[in-house]
Amino acid sequence: MSFKIPAGMKKRVDLLAEATRRSRTFVIEEAIEQYLTTNEWQVQSIQAGLNDLDNGRVLSQEEMEKLWDE
Repeated sequence: MSFKIPAGMKKRVDLLAEATRRSRTFVIEEAIEQYLTTNEWQVQSIQAGLNDLDNGRVLSQEEMEKLWDE
């Protein structure tokens, strides 16, 4: 896989790689891994919430406030 990134972003990658004594590839792979992990979690959480809604597993505002007060 290959791709182009803006010059400023490349410079940031290079500086981080140098500061951490890692390769540019390592820095980019770590960044992609963190991005995927975060966004996969977010999409899965949204889907779980939608599934709860579809299956009637919801609370009213009043029910939620009562739970918080307890």
